[in-house]
Amino acid sequence: MTATPAVAGLATLCASTALASVIAGGLWLVYLAVTIAVVVGVGVLLRSVRIPALVVGLGQLVALLCLLVTIFTRSGILIVLPDPQSITDLGAVLGDAVSEVQTGIPPVPDTPAMRCLVMVAIGLVAVLVDTLAVGAAAPAASGLVLLCVFAVPASLADDMLPMWTFVCGAAGFALLLVVDGRRRHDSWRGRRGGGSPGPTATVVTVTALVIAAVSGGALTLVGTVGRLPGGGDEAGGGSGGLGIDPMTELRGMLDRGETRELFRVRGLPKSEYLRAMTLREYVPGKGWQLGGNLSEGVAANGVVSVQPGDPGTGDVTSIEIEPVTWLDNWLPVYGRPRRFAGVDDNWRWDAGRGMVYSVRARKSEKYTLETALGEPGTDTLRGVTGNPDVDQAYLEAPSVDPEILELAKRITAGARNQFDKAYALHQYFTDGTQGFKYSLETKNDTSTDALTDFVLKGKTGYCEQYASAMAVMARAVGIPSRVALGFTAGFPTDEYQTITTQDAHAWVEVYFPDYGWMTFDPTPLSDGRSVVPPYISGMNPDDEEDDSGTTSTTTTTTTTTASAGTTTTAAPGAADQSGQAQKSDPTPVWHMIIALVALLLAVALWLLVAFGGNRRAPRPPILVGALAATVATATFAVAFVTWWLTVPIVLAAVVAAPAALRVLKRRTRLHTVARLGPDAADAAWAELLAESVDRGTRVPSTETVRIAARRLARTHQLDDAGRNGLRAVVGAIERSWYSATGGADPALPHALDEVRRSLHRNAPLAFRARVLPRSVLHPKAPAEEPERV
Repeated sequence: MTATPAVAGLATLCASTALASVIAGGLWLVYLAVTIAVVVGVGVLLRSVRIPALVVGLGQLVALLCLLVTIFTRSGILIVLPDPQSITDLGAVLGDAVSEVQTGIPPVPDTPAMRCLVMVAIGLVAVLVDTLAVGAAAPAASGLVLLCVFAVPASLADDMLPMWTFVCGAAGFALLLVVDGRRRHDSWRGRRGGGSPGPTATVVTVTALVIAAVSGGALTLVGTVGRLPGGGDEAGGGSGGLGIDPMTELRGMLDRGETRELFRVRGLPKSEYLRAMTLREYVPGKGWQLGGNLSEGVAANGVVSVQPGDPGTGDVTSIEIEPVTWLDNWLPVYGRPRRFAGVDDNWRWDAGRGMVYSVRARKSEKYTLETALGEPGTDTLRGVTGNPDVDQAYLEAPSVDPEILELAKRITAGARNQFDKAYALHQYFTDGTQGFKYSLETKNDTSTDALTDFVLKGKTGYCEQYASAMAVMARAVGIPSRVALGFTAGFPTDEYQTITTQDAHAWVEVYFPDYGWMTFDPTPLSDGRSVVPPYISGMNPDDEEDDSGTTSTTTTTTTTTASAGTTTTAAPGAADQSGQAQKSDPTPVWHMIIALVALLLAVALWLLVAFGGNRRAPRPPILVGALAATVATATFAVAFVTWWLTVPIVLAAVVAAPAALRVLKRRTRLHTVARLGPDAADAAWAELLAESVDRGTRVPSTETVRIAARRLARTHQLDDAGRNGLRAVVGAIERSWYSATGGADPALPHALDEVRRSLHRNAPLAFRARVLPRSVLHPKAPAEEPERV
């Protein structure tokens, strides 16, 4: 019976809709439908040749790998078969997908890499569900595997999953239980052959459940931004702190395939950087990390403590920050916070690090920040004296390359105070005389060797490299410093300032006693996004004009006022990405409509085949229509992925059609026999004649039933069990013809099964006979009905 495999695949696809909460778009679901169809189809094919259940699972995994190689690489053998190069290419695609998952903000874009990742994950789930529901005859146990599919997005999404995904998942699983329940009911009433699954099913079930548990646990470690590490309870431990690599997150926002709005800011009087987190520790060979454990801090609600070095004076500005799609462990702030409003107690303020954090990723509501934005002038910072009253961790710079150390000393040789040293390092990267250029086309590597190469040779990078290099060089000459991650000021709209993923930025903060942390941005941005504080602009009078307002120094857009209103031009990065989006042709509407109609028709026909009533077997036209609709659905589904694959699918359908028709005819006859109606005996005899024709022996219609039976037993060398069953079938036929009471012998289904099993044992079909059955390709007319004599 093929209903259970098909429904098991449908249940897996329904459960996969839960990923809609963490993956944008809908094309990925089409890819999953193709993946599940391949797994189910290979399982049905392999079980038809009666190989062990575990081997079926291995075959499905191989088919899944071939599908992945075909779609996501072009280096496989004959494009389809995997080889070392294609495996390497596939690993690179999955590596890109993991980076997108770790750095993206859900829902992450529907990219090819993301499709590859979900095809791998759901493909494995489909194999497990198919093994449990079909191979082990334990569909209820597959519910645990399907539950893991819901657990992953539920653990990552901040809100509840959409209700329709629960409805789809529950409906698919319920349908699987109903179909299997009907099969078991028929088996209990003696309508189907076979017995209990036996010890093999138990082994398969236990193995599959263990794999599912391990896979589910592993998959939950792959989260979006802000995921917690797999082990440990303390926040901020290990590399990257709360389970993320901060630099990777920064890079991910800058490199993502679309520009997404993150914040709307109101009340910001001038250009300011929005700080999300600060990195304290530099680890040779790895780069900048949070370092150590975060302090318990205080609730970021109400008045908060000042940061080290902050005198707590100055004018306070009230700024309203509205997170739009921001979901993270960090709640960004401006300046030197004094008070928060609208922030729940799950957020903690760490004054030592100057940031707000949560132990898990959260989406905050709109909040108000009262903060001091005033900054001292050049002369003030030049006059700062005394030892820095700051954590000594901000002075540590282990294993700095001797060339970098020598360069830092040479740059700051003429400086007489800490400010002049910091300013000299800043100017080394930004004054344009050293050949440094800003570009995202560089490796995201801030290790010791990479920084040495960047500073001394490459001199091309983005904010990550510049901030990392200056902070290391500052510590090398005794200046306490740290790397800050956050955002530039964005661009203005009519009512608020918009900050997007393209505004992600990194800069350096230098500590000054009695004044705290001051911003030094060494990245040579040329698009007007840099914020130039007064203590730096005071050193360059020509720069003072560039710091005249929010729109002139920090915006990534130009705002033009016309008589009709204000027109905002998108950021350059956004424009580039929208242009890329326009290059990809959308899927034609007619294509999607035809595919949907074919899918609905296929589902309706197969349900009619499976539950078509108790009084008669499904008619051949319905079976042929269901098969044709299934092929059409598969063709259009694959066309979503790539059109060239539709040709082999159609060819495969043509080749498989005779075997499929034979299976459908056999199923129709067995269904008729199982109902024990008046035509049960004739259906049983017709099936035995077809089995004989498939094996190369055609019984003349002029022979009586007993003579024909002796021919079948002799030609196909039936054993004793088969001969006894054949006698019972002949007796049932004769009674159905001549008995006055009518009705079929209740032992007929079992007798027919005995004959068929004997045929399989003593006269097994060759592969060609299975693929091209003679009873379908060369039917004899009139029908093979024996003489009633």
